[in-house]
Amino acid sequence: MRLLASLALAVPLAVQAAMGPDDARHLLNRAGFGATPREIAEYAALERTQAVERLLAGTGGAAVTAPPQWVREPITPPRALRGATKEERQAFLAQEIGRSFDLRAWWIGEMLATPSPLTERMTLFWHNHFVSSQQKVRYARLMYEQNVLLRRHATGSFAALLHAVARDPAMIVYLDSASNRKGSPNENFAREVMELFTLGEGHYAEQDVREAARAFTGWSLDLDTGAFRFRPFLHDAGAKTVLGRSGNFDGDEVLDILLAQRATAEFVVAKLWREFVSPEPDPQAVQRIAARFRAARYDLKVALRELFLAEAFWAAGSRAALVKSPVDLVVGTLRALEFQVGDPLPFALVTAGLGQNLFAPPNVKGWPGGEAWINSSTLLGRKQFAERIFRAEEMPRMAPAAARRPGAGELGRAPGFGRMGEEGRARVLRALGEIHFDPQRWLGAFHAPVSQADLERALLARAPIVALPPEATPRETIRLLALDPVYQLK
Repeated sequence: MRLLASLALAVPLAVQAAMGPDDARHLLNRAGFGATPREIAEYAALERTQAVERLLAGTGGAAVTAPPQWVREPITPPRALRGATKEERQAFLAQEIGRSFDLRAWWIGEMLATPSPLTERMTLFWHNHFVSSQQKVRYARLMYEQNVLLRRHATGSFAALLHAVARDPAMIVYLDSASNRKGSPNENFAREVMELFTLGEGHYAEQDVREAARAFTGWSLDLDTGAFRFRPFLHDAGAKTVLGRSGNFDGDEVLDILLAQRATAEFVVAKLWREFVSPEPDPQAVQRIAARFRAARYDLKVALRELFLAEAFWAAGSRAALVKSPVDLVVGTLRALEFQVGDPLPFALVTAGLGQNLFAPPNVKGWPGGEAWINSSTLLGRKQFAERIFRAEEMPRMAPAAARRPGAGELGRAPGFGRMGEEGRARVLRALGEIHFDPQRWLGAFHAPVSQADLERALLARAPIVALPPEATPRETIRLLALDPVYQLK
């Protein structure tokens, strides 16, 4: 008993105490998308350590939403496309454009349905870390398979994820690894794996890139199936020197050399810090967490646990310090207010129109995030989204206008919307008519009477900038809070 009492006294009181609603909302919205009032109430009764452990224990490795049927179909072989006619190529392109809309809608649907928002947030995080884009990869099925891979390892081992991504067909196409061969190495993957995936700038030399590229020669694709294939006759088996180590390295051995560097753990942890804590990582805290991360053989749950329990995560200065991404804004709104959604396609289009087109990051560095999410165009689109979504009962009347005017609003700004054709626009029309918000049901999660302070606490990371009229109804208060500038922050 004395030992248990001593251990209890050793735990900071701030950690032992129940979190309360403000901390619960902060944790759930940072680790997921849009916590509901019921989730906030449930987590509010937990200690911080209990809450974090529950989040980590609830992560998974597979989606709960059924993917499009075509993911089970064989791809059009790359070999066949080389000899295709112009008409055949156009038909292939039209097919893949259509499938790209299916894929984006499916992932938005998974984000809405998942029992583990942290799993999907980490899948999205890795999508913006190990960047590939369908614009270059072309095959929607390969992008789907990469998404499955990212989710499988989302909160598992970063080392295993890195090795798997290096063999991922979408990544091989995106970074031109298939053209990397003995005597004529392509340095794209070797450069990006050091600069963007592991070490970060300043921790390697150009000679390291050249030598590492030789180690990845022969990593290619099967031209009939699109699957990974190692071609030994294209591999450079000679001696190489990478980061001061020499040997007849292959690609996996180079990845292990990168993982052995302190800089890799610190680079990944700093990036996770910017995702979950604040825009400016604390160097000492990053080094401390990275040391434990590396000692745990890159177990991502170790890093996440340390981040979520760090003092800086809970500090007042970290509240409302991050700008919501378009996915945060859209998916978070739908989840937090428990919207009924049929086909999620319109919301995939909205996030794209606001600057986050899933499966198509702008370049190899991904979306820059932070304040870059906000400009004159996207700010207007964000406001339009908030104004329209809280008039959900008007969606059936709004839908025809949206379908007739593809150049209007967030939908019109979505990349590729104009190429959807009549069938695609009819699908959007149907989907808009299926959206429903039941404010009375949502308000039922609160203890009556519901105050403005209750709604502020549920929806905002800090007090609103615009004062609410005291006579506003709960429904009107919800709309006004969503239009407040603070709603753009988390």
